Amino acid sequence: MILAGIITVSDKGSQGQREDLSGPAIAEMLAGAAIQVKHTIIIPDETDQIKEAIIDFADEKKLDVILTNGGTGVSPRDLTPDATLQVIDKQIPGMAEAMRQESMKVTPHAMISRAVVGIRGKSLIINLPGSPKGAKENLAVVLPALKHAVEKIKGDDSECAAS
Repeated sequence: MILAGIITVSDKGSQGQREDLSGPAIAEMLAGAAIQVKHTIIIPDETDQIKEAIIDFADEKKLDVILTNGGTGVSPRDLTPDATLQVIDKQIPGMAEAMRQESMKVTPHAMISRAVVGIRGKSLIINLPGSPKGAKENLAVVLPALKHAVEKIKGDDSECAAS
């Protein structure tokens, strides 16, 4: 069983001024893929709080997959990728590139996404857009690779290539 956490990054959401629709949409998709959401949190667009939440979910809660949503664009308050880069051990650029590539088929605005995917310890961290539609579209791109990625991150040394 893959265990996941969802970190919604939203100034308005953290203040109760906007309902979080992306977090529940992500949770529903994960449940459909037999991935159990163990923890969710809504925090403001503050670098230190984003870093603390990712570290807590990875190091303390030992979650296999951590999905952030929100703060991946180019607005001054879009800080999620910057915070993520400060706490991951290595990047997985192919997953982020795949999300942008598929999103470009839907909107040219996808090219300004700064979403990052990476590993901290034994946890896979994926930055998703803040809109429910964008979050679901991007998650759908990487979902087929999640189980394999988690197995490899946890140390599975079996061959990846089919015989």
